[in-house]
Amino acid sequence: QLQLMESGGGLVQPGGSLRLSCAGSGDTFDYYPVGWFRQAPGKEREGVSCISSSGGSTFYATSVQGRFTISRNNAENTVYLQMSSLKPEDTAVYYCAAGCLNTGRGIIPTTNYWGQGTQVTVSS
Repeated sequence: QLQLMESGGGLVQPGGSLRLSCAGSGDTFDYYPVGWFRQAPGKEREGVSCISSSGGSTFYATSVQGRFTISRNNAENTVYLQMSSLKPEDTAVYYCAAGCLNTGRGIIPTTNYWGQGTQVTVSS
């Protein structure tokens, strides 16, 4: 069974950067597109980014376009989310999920394979 674990969250000042990692265990990790999602207190979950299984296609929410970059290393079963120019509104728990789809109106998860989440706090 596929298991996912996020790392790399923390406290950062506005304008700063963080890199999140999503490590997958199981030999089917490279079969799945992988997405990053986030949820802030009192808000609905938001699809942030999605990368295809090969890494050749990437998608971003409008709110992070141009600031976040998703990538993956299938040899290491890891997907990354490089976050730059962070804003206080980026504060949330960030989750990775195996299986994602860009509908054109947003990024949605397509399986129930989730990590436990990592907290990102952007504050001065």
